[in-house]
Amino acid sequence: MRVLLVKPNNLSDHIQPSLGLGYLAQQIKKEHDVDVFDCIKANTTPEELARIVEVSRPDLVGVQCYTFDIPNVKKILRAVKGVSRETITVVGGAHMSSDPIGAMRDFGPNLDFGFSGEGELSFPEFLRAIEAERKRFDGIAGVVWRNDDGIVINPPMLISDLDALGMPALELIRPDTYPESQHGAFYEQFPICPIITTRGCPYSCTFCSAPIISGKKLRHHSVDYIRELILRLYHRYGIREIHIVDDNFTMDIAYAKRIMRAIIDLDLGLSLAMPNGIRMDWLDDELLELMKAAGVYVVSVAVESGNDKILKAMKKATTVAAIRENVARIRRHGLDVAAFFILGYPGETPETIRDTIRLSRELDLLRANFFTYLPLPGTRSYDQVQKEGGIAKVDWDNFLFMAAPYTPEGMTRKTLLSLKRRAFLGFYLRPKAFIRNVLAIRSYRHLKFLMRRFYHWVLMTPNPAHGMTAEERSWASRLWSRVAGLLSARRPDAAQLTEPITIPAESLRGHGSENDMRPHTAVGAAHADYALA
Repeated sequence: MRVLLVKPNNLSDHIQPSLGLGYLAQQIKKEHDVDVFDCIKANTTPEELARIVEVSRPDLVGVQCYTFDIPNVKKILRAVKGVSRETITVVGGAHMSSDPIGAMRDFGPNLDFGFSGEGELSFPEFLRAIEAERKRFDGIAGVVWRNDDGIVINPPMLISDLDALGMPALELIRPDTYPESQHGAFYEQFPICPIITTRGCPYSCTFCSAPIISGKKLRHHSVDYIRELILRLYHRYGIREIHIVDDNFTMDIAYAKRIMRAIIDLDLGLSLAMPNGIRMDWLDDELLELMKAAGVYVVSVAVESGNDKILKAMKKATTVAAIRENVARIRRHGLDVAAFFILGYPGETPETIRDTIRLSRELDLLRANFFTYLPLPGTRSYDQVQKEGGIAKVDWDNFLFMAAPYTPEGMTRKTLLSLKRRAFLGFYLRPKAFIRNVLAIRSYRHLKFLMRRFYHWVLMTPNPAHGMTAEERSWASRLWSRVAGLLSARRPDAAQLTEPITIPAESLRGHGSENDMRPHTAVGAAHADYALA
C-alpha cells in the first residue's frame, strides 16, 4: 500500500519534525511505501495537500491531530475524499485518544478510522487487515471504527518495551531540514532535533491530557538506545542540538542521571535543552551538575500559576514558595530557566492572574510563556467546566493557547486577552530580560520566526472587539523598536531596522477568515518574510 502520513498545518510556532509519525513510519515501511509530509514546515493548505494527494495517489492518508487541529483536519479529510472517495482516511494522536467517540462524530463520513493510544505496534496489523479487505477490526489495539451498531473503540495499547519500536524513520522526517523555529524559540547550535527518552505521566494535573494519551506508568528507552539515537543524529544528519521533550524526564532521577552521563561520555560538544518542561520537585544538585556538564543550557518548568489556591485547584502538588526555591536552585547551577504559565483557569479572577504575572517577574527567568487555558477533552478540568455549563461557551473555531477560547465566570474575553498581552509585554520589556533575549537572536531568519511568534502570541486577536488598547499598541511598538535598535548596534548593516514602527489599530483586529490556519505577517515587520520553507 501507498501510505501518506500527514502533520496538519496550524498556527503552531513549533516547526519541528514529528517523532510520532517517524516512529509510525518505521513500523510500516518494510511492508508499505510510506511518505511523511509536514504541512507546517511546507506551509501547505488543505487544498494544496489535495493536489499532492492527486499526484501521489496514496491508498491511505493518516493525519495526526491535536484538539486545536480539528478545523484544519476536517478540511484535509474533505479535500482528500474530494480527490478520491476510495482513499482510506485515518486520524490519530492526542485528540482521538482523548475523545474517540466525539472525534469520529465530528469528522463524520470523511473519516474512515481513528487510532487511539500508542499505535506503532498495532498499525501494521491494521494495514494488513485493510489489505485483506476485512470488514471487522476486533482485537486490533487502538482502532476506532464503525459497524452497523455504531462506533467501536478497541482498547488502546501502551507499549512497555520502547526499544522494540526501533529508531524513528529519520530519513523520512529529515530533522536536518527544519528551520530555526523549534520548540523553545531560541537555540545555541543548529540544526536541532527533539528526542523522547520516556513515555508516561503519573501526575493528575487537571488541565493536562498527557496521562490520557501515554498512560500513568513511566516507561523508558534504554540508555544504549538513546546513545545510539544521538550518535545517528550527529553523524548522519549533522544534528548539533538535542531537545529532550519527555513529559517527565526528571521523574526517574537515577535514569535521568544515567542519560546525562552517557551524553557526557559521548563528548560530542552538543547543546541540550528541555523545552517541554521538567518537574522541579524531581531534581537534586547532582542531576543539575550533570545536566550542566552534558551541555544543557536551558530548562523549561511548568509554574502555571502564582496563586496557591489556583495551584491547589490544578492539583499541581506544589506551592508558590516551593516554586521560588526550585527555580533558585536551578539558577545556582548556571542553567537558564524558561517558564509556562496558564491564565484564565476555571475559578480565576483578574486578581489571581495578576498574582501569576507578578510571580513571573519576580522569578529569575530568562523567558516566560503565557497560555490561556484550554478545556482539553478527557481532562478533569474539562469535566468540571462541562458540569458547570461552560463547554457550550467555548470558541471551538479559535481553540488556541493564545486566543482565550474559554473564560472563567465573571471575566470577559477582552479582559483575559488584555491581561495576557500585558503579561508578555511587561515581562519582555524589562531591560535585563529584553537584552538577554535579543542578544540570543542568531540570524535574521531566526528573527523572522521570532516576530511570527510575537504576532501570534501578543498581537493577534480572534475578534475585532478584542483588539489592543492604545497603551498596548505603544508597548508593542516600543518592544519592536528596542529589538531593531539593539540589533542595529550589533550589526551596522541592520540600520534599516531602526526605523520607527507604527502598529495601526485596524491591523491588530482579527486574524483572517474562520478557521484560517495560514501564518500572518505582523504589521510593521517589513523585513520579516514569514515563509516557512
